[in-house]
Amino acid sequence: MISHEQFSHVDTTPASQARERYRAGLIEPTAGVARGFTQANMIVLPRDWAFDFLLYAQRNPKACPVLDVSDAGSHTTALAKGADLRRDVPLYRIWRDGRLAEETPDASSAWAEHPDLVSFLIGCSFTFETPMSEAGIDIRHITDGSNVPMYLTNKPCRPAGRLHGNMVVSMRPIPADRVADAATISGRFPSVHGSPVHVGAPEAIGIADLSKPDFGDAVRIEPGEVPVFWACGVTPQAAVMASGVPFAITHAPGHMFITDIPDSAYHV
Repeated sequence: MISHEQFSHVDTTPASQARERYRAGLIEPTAGVARGFTQANMIVLPRDWAFDFLLYAQRNPKACPVLDVSDAGSHTTALAKGADLRRDVPLYRIWRDGRLAEETPDASSAWAEHPDLVSFLIGCSFTFETPMSEAGIDIRHITDGSNVPMYLTNKPCRPAGRLHGNMVVSMRPIPADRVADAATISGRFPSVHGSPVHVGAPEAIGIADLSKPDFGDAVRIEPGEVPVFWACGVTPQAAVMASGVPFAITHAPGHMFITDIPDSAYHV
């Protein structure tokens, strides 16, 4: 796996500055923040559930591409120097028995309930938004200052151990004549979901109304644009709900952990 030491030669970066702001209490969606630095989804589980999730991720790599796994009981990661996974995400979700129990900007208290927590950082499609934008493709949720829309689909993930659930996707409206470009650009980043999983016809993947996302915010779809769907790192949260996981900590959808790793490190 890629580590912070391979790339960072200075202590202060836009990524570390963003983490400091979140540690101080700022809450905001992170799309477009610290451009050029890889963002990550997060799920934290007691060690008893960690192997089940690692197997789940291995069996569903499009939705759950693992970037780093912590030691049990650790709240650090090799992807960001000096980071504290308990406090450096702008908004956390605490799950109990498969139900959302709390959202909080500081997960330290919940983290202390289990001494053996294992953290998984999972690739995020925000990583390829910068090169898409540089290619002239509008990223609507960034343009409009909203959260990316995310939807629970009817596409089942391959189960593993006690975990099962359906894939979650993120959606970006893309002009019809740029869909191939968007697929090519994102496809060069397989470690952060890669190319789209579906184009157009949202009803074919179980989405009844694009104006009512399950997570995040609805966005404008202009004439001539096509809804394009990418596998999403909120998929583990769908598994937590479907499987009734006794305890978990995750990021709130759209509120990512920002690493010190440049996006280019995941380009192939």
